[in-house]
Amino acid sequence: MPSLATHNAPAEASATSPVISLTGLVVRYGHRTALDQLTATLSGRAIGLLGPNGAGKSTLISALLGFLRPTAGTARLLGLDLGRDDQAIRSRIGYMPENDAFVAKMNAVTLTRMMGELSGLPPAVALERAHECLFYVGLGEARYRPLGTYSQGMRQMAKLAQAIVHGPQLLILDEPTNSLDPPGRERMLRLIREIRDRGDIRIILCSHLLRDVEEICDEVLILKQGRAVHHGTLGGEAAPGPRLLELELGGEPGDFAAALQSRGCELACGARRWKAILPPEMELRDVYQLAAERSLELRRVQFRRDTLEDIFLRAMDDESAGA
Repeated sequence: MPSLATHNAPAEASATSPVISLTGLVVRYGHRTALDQLTATLSGRAIGLLGPNGAGKSTLISALLGFLRPTAGTARLLGLDLGRDDQAIRSRIGYMPENDAFVAKMNAVTLTRMMGELSGLPPAVALERAHECLFYVGLGEARYRPLGTYSQGMRQMAKLAQAIVHGPQLLILDEPTNSLDPPGRERMLRLIREIRDRGDIRIILCSHLLRDVEEICDEVLILKQGRAVHHGTLGGEAAPGPRLLELELGGEPGDFAAALQSRGCELACGARRWKAILPPEMELRDVYQLAAERSLELRRVQFRRDTLEDIFLRAMDDESAGA
């Protein structure tokens, strides 16, 4: 793996600061409000950005990159103010766009070197790192081929190489597995995990694929109609734990339901299959004890907690959800 240490920006700027800090951020296009009072603070190693089409994801990315000026509110990236420190922020960011923006006759070395120079690297350093990054993403043998001859998977890898060539502190990835076949997707996710696990580069991953976000991210921000409807630590929300139980009974329940409800459980009961939400003070052993007192066989007991899909769908359904 190439050295990804930042060459043109001191690391101290982001060492102890949140990756993103948004306070009442508003972005309007004419009379249309694209981001509406967006407030969130996210500090994870990898942050997932989710939402349906038109939710404001692309607008937020454009604002973080300095392409759009906020109408109101404030935004800080790596501890730097979006309005005052645009140039410093850009030098610290690597951006992999969703859509291709290649010159078809340009080769990958020229593109990657040019992006390194634009990010502040000296020409000789930019050229050396261009070769390193292209070998790292698997394009070493094809680095002198025109980009117009690349497959979709190769173009995605070229976009990743140019995003990391200058050793950014923050890497923004917009649909990085877009149009990749299964082996290509797995390779892309493996590279992203390697970059994440180094610990010196934070990641913002924008994707429609919830599985990709679950695999990579430890925090998530979900947008809907320009507003934050959920943000928080993904591990805490989606990790397994004994809160929701799926039960399969092996006999007549008798007053088992009433006993559970008297302890504060919420139940959904079928003939033999039940779901029970345990209150915080109740443990699994209490369920077994109540069943044993009634000589009731529990054939299956399975813990379940919300997946990212559960969280996302609930956020989309909850019209009153706020940040």
